[in-house]
Amino acid sequence: MYEVVIDTNVLVSALRSKRGASHELVRSLGQGQWQPTISVALALEYEDVLKRSGLIEALDEAAIDDFLNYLFREARLVPSVVRRRPTLRDPDDERILELAITSGAMIITHNTKHFSEALRFGIDIETPARFLKTLRQDP
Repeated sequence: MYEVVIDTNVLVSALRSKRGASHELVRSLGQGQWQPTISVALALEYEDVLKRSGLIEALDEAAIDDFLNYLFREARLVPSVVRRRPTLRDPDDERILELAITSGAMIITHNTKHFSEALRFGIDIETPARFLKTLRQDP
């Protein structure tokens, strides 16, 4: 089973459109091929971003809460994360990289260039589409 840290942009894409790799990836949650890895800080970021007014017009706050509750139940919570800042240009991406380093998980993001420094820590970075291709190839 793959352990992954999902960048918030992937969840936003998945909830804004029912087409595309991000939505397909989220729909495959709970099927036993991969598990999200979260920290408290990342869980709070997910909630803050997904509940921003007008960002995900198709879902109300209760539906977003239901989705987050499901995601958090399926996820592995890492209780503490080692801080390594500053490593990346965008400070908001640091918590994702730090969680991936601490847990040994790969990062799933649409912004692979933002995480180029992750390679020096041995962290794999994949787009949702490339990760889905990997999942399809595994028996």
